[in-house]
Amino acid sequence: MRREPIIMTATMGAADQAWADGLRRAHYPADRNVVEAHVTLFHHLPGPYEGELIARTRALAREFAPPAAQLSEVMRMGNGVAFRIHSPGLLAIRAMMADGLHGLLTAQDQGLPRLHITVQNKVEAATARALHAALSASFTPRPLSISGLALHRYLGGPWEPIGNWPFRGKAAAG
Repeated sequence: MRREPIIMTATMGAADQAWADGLRRAHYPADRNVVEAHVTLFHHLPGPYEGELIARTRALAREFAPPAAQLSEVMRMGNGVAFRIHSPGLLAIRAMMADGLHGLLTAQDQGLPRLHITVQNKVEAATARALHAALSASFTPRPLSISGLALHRYLGGPWEPIGNWPFRGKAAAG
């Protein structure tokens, strides 16, 4: 039985993934950039429940259509920069997953997440301020393609993919 924590993310459409990965490669410290750009839904799901997590993730992706999402602002996150995501539908899907995992969530995962894509982290404050100002100067809110759900095994830095399930349903969440 695997014990490593499991991370759940929302996957982006190919064009948005390429855009976010490009920004991350340009601005994230190279020695710490060990995963692709991502939208974290849960930071630490219990590894021993992998089978149940896969089944629940697969069922949600099968039931729901891709939720509408929008990049709403450039935000500072400590010593980094991220794009905030507004998506009531994605939060509703996450809430359904959380309801099924009552008693298994960490304190961090019990709260409502601030959906975002981190493009810079763990840099000097001045570097983060400069990137925030540069990205904010040209930012306009825009749609973000959310294509599915994915699970990853956390390996102390890098992630090992478990699976990726595209949204295929017709129902809108939220």
